[in-house]
Amino acid sequence: MSAETSAAPGQFTHRRLQFRAWRGGRPFWAGLYMLFGGVPIMYFPYAHLQFGHLSLAMATTAGAGSLIIGVLLVVLGISIWFQKHIRVFAGVAAILLGLVSIPVSNFGGFIIGFLFALIGGAMAVSWAPGAPAAEDAKDTGPATAASESNDLSGTSPANGANRRHSAG
Repeated sequence: MSAETSAAPGQFTHRRLQFRAWRGGRPFWAGLYMLFGGVPIMYFPYAHLQFGHLSLAMATTAGAGSLIIGVLLVVLGISIWFQKHIRVFAGVAAILLGLVSIPVSNFGGFIIGFLFALIGGAMAVSWAPGAPAAEDAKDTGPATAASESNDLSGTSPANGANRRHSAG
């Protein structure tokens, strides 16, 4: 084996496809937007920018609030990657934290963090898990798909269990 050949040919492709499958089953982009929203919100209040010989310190009295908001957005973004069932809570919390960051953290991280938090929160709230892939194409014909109900509560009018069809 030479130095140019990889130890496992095709391992990169396998890992890439494995990551793609993992990413497809959760609100990945919503979490990434939330994470990107938290970084400028917690960075700018502590930043000291240099423009040539001019030093611009943006330290504010609300630096601790900005740090808390930014860290919470980062934690919410990472947590919906690994616990996709909290997506609605995390999305609403990200939207509220983005709105709170406007007066607290230099106009929401100069509007950048605010927009990323709002878009990520909206994506998390609106994300829905996809239907699982069918095992066999024969089982998903139009006759079986129309006869099966997705309602698991037992109150569907199709099965007559909601007492709407009885006269008393």
